[in-house]
Amino acid sequence: MHARAVAATTTALLGTTLLLPTSEVRAVGAYDRPLVVAHRGASAYTPENTLPAIDKAAALGIPWVENDVQRTKDGELVVIHDDSLQRTTNVEEVFPGRAPWKVKDFTAAEVARLDAGSWFGPAFAGTRVPTLEQYMRRVEHNHQKLLLEIKNPQLYPGIERQTLKLLGNEGWLDHRHLASRLIVQSFSADSVRIVHDLKPGIRTGFLGQPSTADLHQYAGFADLINPSHGTLSAGYVSTVHAFTGPHGSPLRVFTWVVDDAARARTVAGYGVDGIITNKPDVVREALDAS
Repeated sequence: MHARAVAATTTALLGTTLLLPTSEVRAVGAYDRPLVVAHRGASAYTPENTLPAIDKAAALGIPWVENDVQRTKDGELVVIHDDSLQRTTNVEEVFPGRAPWKVKDFTAAEVARLDAGSWFGPAFAGTRVPTLEQYMRRVEHNHQKLLLEIKNPQLYPGIERQTLKLLGNEGWLDHRHLASRLIVQSFSADSVRIVHDLKPGIRTGFLGQPSTADLHQYAGFADLINPSHGTLSAGYVSTVHAFTGPHGSPLRVFTWVVDDAARARTVAGYGVDGIITNKPDVVREALDAS
């Protein structure tokens, strides 16, 4: 069994300078309460990766949101999960002859024409794919915190530096944001390493489950190891916690995507530090009731 003191968590989670409000650190049985992170915003209730999705998370009282960043043909950073616009917009209708409708093949102006809400429900008709700049300004307006995923970096050479430049322009690379409001993650270890090398003060996460034999390598550039909940065990979480990350604190674990109460309680029992979920209210209530 792996128990950690609340006081240690508030000073060590994601680095010694990251201080979490006491409302975000609560006991789950013998364990500290994991952070609840709204996956692509509150995406069970609103179109994912849109401004309404982060507004819904804010309305639910969820401080942390997660998003995905990609790049248009003319170099604009936009918030969308798939490398194709097909699933979450009406791109087939607006640009019928341009299959397979890859984000990288459309200009920012073309993406801005698309409806990114009607697929989810008529109440969201006319919702747009936000630029990262628009998204960051809404997150700041909502006083939220961001787990930013660099998506498909192999498709967008230099996207790490470009993303950091935009974050800096928006004021998100100052001490206050770096200490408690920003984590950058990717499925690409190379991309995470690039972010760490470019801006060592940023907390970073690797999406995946490296072998325990390889964890020492990831500890050189990642503060978190973020596996799928389906492959997770208490033993693996405990092993991750035994390593010290680049900021001198134990490596942490966020797991994804957990939407039901029973599974939320299970992974909390493993000792995870964060749960990424489409239904943040459900997960929060499950942890509150434990």
